[in-house]
Amino acid sequence: MSIKAVCFDLDDTLLWDDRSIKEAFESTCQKAAEVAGVKPERLEEAVRKEARALYESYETFPFTKMIGINPFEGLWGNFTAGEQPEFRAMEKLAPIYRKESWRRGLLAVGVDNEELAGELAEQFGAERRNRPHVYEETFQILDELKGEVKLLLLTNGCPALQQEKLDGVPKLAPYFDEIIISGSFGKGKPDPSIFEHALSLLGVEPSEALMVGDKLTTDIKGALSAGIHSVWVNRDGRTRSDEIVPAYEIRHLSELHKIIDGLGGREH
Repeated sequence: MSIKAVCFDLDDTLLWDDRSIKEAFESTCQKAAEVAGVKPERLEEAVRKEARALYESYETFPFTKMIGINPFEGLWGNFTAGEQPEFRAMEKLAPIYRKESWRRGLLAVGVDNEELAGELAEQFGAERRNRPHVYEETFQILDELKGEVKLLLLTNGCPALQQEKLDGVPKLAPYFDEIIISGSFGKGKPDPSIFEHALSLLGVEPSEALMVGDKLTTDIKGALSAGIHSVWVNRDGRTRSDEIVPAYEIRHLSELHKIIDGLGGREH
């Protein structure tokens, strides 16, 4: 059976989101260091901790967990799209959440300054938007696969935020035959239904598709449950338990060719 379709995750598979967020934190915390004399590394750690705790305290948390929206996306996303009422609640919460996360982070390192918290919250969003990083091999593998197999982007998140990420790298979206954003579909990875929806859009059987992603708990778990060949992108050599076992593990997207060839090649 040949491979007819490859499904890609977006964040930290094609886009280097972790780097974008890390650099946004570093730049914003450096501003705080200049203004208030705090240690940037300590402030980043504090804000990450406070943001996560605050995020999980909101009534919207079960929904954001199901859709797959993380706390640090909440620090710069506006949540203006999506039909579910939870998105409207998040849209209202977002400005409060951003400022409060920075206010609490500053307090944790001994600075009580609400005005500065507001400035840092705004700066963080701007810094993240200015850093749409892409892995060096992203366009190479897409160029090589385009026209050989069907390509689908399957990403968890808020429709507005994921679209903003795609708009930040305008070359990316045209490669894909289909783009599915969990916030528009109504359920996120690892729910099998979103993978089944992807297969139906592509018109392929599970055995004719690869799912390529960096997260075991969403990309790989969901692909396994849907019977799709699972490829874990593990660039940093992380160790894993045997709880979720991918069919394949790669460190570089170029390794996909070997996997596809081993499964019978591509169908032209």
